[in-house]
Amino acid sequence: MNSTTVSSPPITLPALPYDQNALQPVISANLLGFHYGKHHKTYVDTLNKLIAGTEFADMPLEQIIKAAAGQSDHVAIFNNAAQAWNHTFYWRSLKPKGGGEPPAALKRLMESSFGSVEACKKELSTAAVGQFGSGWAWLIQDGEKLKVVKTGNANTPLTQGVRVLLTIDVWEHAYYLDYQNRRADHVNAVLDKLANWEFAAENLGRK
Repeated sequence: MNSTTVSSPPITLPALPYDQNALQPVISANLLGFHYGKHHKTYVDTLNKLIAGTEFADMPLEQIIKAAAGQSDHVAIFNNAAQAWNHTFYWRSLKPKGGGEPPAALKRLMESSFGSVEACKKELSTAAVGQFGSGWAWLIQDGEKLKVVKTGNANTPLTQGVRVLLTIDVWEHAYYLDYQNRRADHVNAVLDKLANWEFAAENLGRK
């Protein structure tokens, strides 16, 4: 009997690490449904179409991003791959009943790098609110220090040889259904009530 093997797409949409309504009231189930089920899914689906039959087809996602970064003939591949990775990392940067006090190792680094946990949060908020147009604010580890950086559009510190700890999405689709133009309210609510400092602490020591 002949059997047909159906291969799955090389890049898949990871499941959310919590229920769609778990981040309410900071992020509504309606917004999360659109953000994850439409935007994130579209990046993954588009990427799979773009890489089919190319040298990228069998690469893991992070390798695609690094191989396509800065290549003028692979801009669309980079953008969709980076956005697929950025979003997966963003979902893990959030958790229900998040915020609060970071784990001890992360807290020590925040204090030595910024002066205090609150100062670190303020710098993250300033970067996120101040990012012109679409983009991301990131908490990264560069050597022995933590830093806050921001990137526009799909760009990601993943290509810069630093450890990425946490991110905040400030594309309008991340907040507009709930907050309209009040980006600062969204960012500060995320930091105070959803930030997954345990995930950030787990990323210390990863490259």
